[in-house]
Amino acid sequence: MKRFSNWPTFPQLYVDGKFIGGCDIVRAMRASGELHRLLGAKVADP
Repeated sequence: MKRFSNWPTFPQLYVDGKFIGGCDIVRAMRASGELHRLLGAKVADP
């Protein structure tokens, strides 16, 4: 994984093959609501 992303830390979040970030970035995105907006378009209603 480190060779694929050239990023030294784990875990990593990818959405549609695009690198979003590591845990610290994902936590900040969740706190701001940005993560919900990003994933909201990707999650289908049941």
